[in-house]
Amino acid sequence: MKKISLLILSVIFSITVQAQLGVKYDPNIQSTTSMQYFKPKGNLFVGDCIPFSHNGTYYYYWLLDSAHHKSLNGLGGHQWALSTSTDLKTWKQHPLVLGIDEAWEKSICTGSVVYHNHKYYAFYATRLINEEGKVNEQLSYAISDDGIHFDKQKPNPFYTSAPGYSKRNFRDPKVFVDQAGVFHLFVSSEQENPVMRSAAGCLVHLTSKDLKSWKVEAPILTGQASVPECPDYFFWKGWYYLFYSDNSRTYYVKSKNAYGPWEAPRHQAINEDFSNVVKTAEFKNDRRIAAAWVPNRNESKDGGHEIFGGNSLFREIIQEPDGTLDTRFPAEMIPLTNNALTEAIKPALAASLIGQDGALINSPNGVGAARIDHVPNNCRITLEIEPQGANEEFGLLLKGDDQGDNGYRLNFVNGDGIVSLGNTNITGVEGLNKVLKIDLVMKDGILDADIDHRRTIVNRTYEHNGDVVWLYAKHGKVAFRSVKIYPLKD
Repeated sequence: MKKISLLILSVIFSITVQAQLGVKYDPNIQSTTSMQYFKPKGNLFVGDCIPFSHNGTYYYYWLLDSAHHKSLNGLGGHQWALSTSTDLKTWKQHPLVLGIDEAWEKSICTGSVVYHNHKYYAFYATRLINEEGKVNEQLSYAISDDGIHFDKQKPNPFYTSAPGYSKRNFRDPKVFVDQAGVFHLFVSSEQENPVMRSAAGCLVHLTSKDLKSWKVEAPILTGQASVPECPDYFFWKGWYYLFYSDNSRTYYVKSKNAYGPWEAPRHQAINEDFSNVVKTAEFKNDRRIAAAWVPNRNESKDGGHEIFGGNSLFREIIQEPDGTLDTRFPAEMIPLTNNALTEAIKPALAASLIGQDGALINSPNGVGAARIDHVPNNCRITLEIEPQGANEEFGLLLKGDDQGDNGYRLNFVNGDGIVSLGNTNITGVEGLNKVLKIDLVMKDGILDADIDHRRTIVNRTYEHNGDVVWLYAKHGKVAFRSVKIYPLKD
């Protein structure tokens, strides 16, 4: 009787533990029509993204977050979710593809996927607590026949640490297979004995022919101020690219050679403060579609710092002749809209109308402005802006009020090449003295702008929700033309 009771208790305990291992996720209730700005239903969020493509299908793997990285005592508790599409318009949502199956798995962290010899290989880091009670990150991998149903491989983890590198920070493996069939991993870590302690961040380079024995090569990247997280690596139109993130902001270097030496681009177009840990995947017709996530802010305040987990974000990557990359909205992923509003533009100060949908602001002595009333909080705004001569700044005040107060400025400063959106900005923006085509989406507090199909900027907002959009220019003459406002469809 005692043995039976102990057995029953053991079974109950096992079931209880299993039920608490990972957060429940129902793919059947998620959106299948749009993944731009997507957030899973309920108190769930999108974390780091792992885009991948094969045979015309875009596989969007992403970390399922339930408590802004606070699950499992702050270790994350993340699992891999999957959304797939063949046209970037309609999506299929799948059950979790890599979940927490064992009590020691405190988080299934970011990684990457490669297709080789008719199999899909998913490499990732597992965050755990070692026998000494310390947090470690170790490497694991799983294999699939279809990119959806994965089997974790033994031993798990298969690689615990590389000599001379951090055990606490050893994550986010980027995998690729070279022409000789050798597997390569770039792993985010830190050097234990760097030349400069303030520049210890690096990408460890591991290679293997059989996925059993691994060789530590020279690091592919060193000298970073923090752990260079979530690396991405690809060859595209004659250039090799290496992406990495520093405190969630993404940077890249480029080279004509597979492993460098690397060179910096003219500008860092993928470096948007609220577009976190950007990674890319090829798509049809030699395109590259990048995936990232828009973080939430602490205490849901405009000035709150970023917290882990938010909404998905996509960019199309464009290559310039010198290998520099630009970004724009993927056309297929712009939210659907209703017909344009017929609300008139009202000149307010040093402004005159240009037809029915434009305004000329000529204000050499200060700020001139025009306004548009009754603008919905969720909408798409398109327009052209033409600076006519020198000016100090110009732009739009979004979600403003009758007094032109509060709200969020989409502001252009030509002399400095700076574009700001609320309290974030991007730099090195070229061509601000020429005609600019602007495409702007406001959705559920996310403000997202495409500037001339070359640069993008996004921000997360909460506190201002006025229904007036102001057009303005300071110390100059600027024309705003073809201003269209389209309410978003539900």
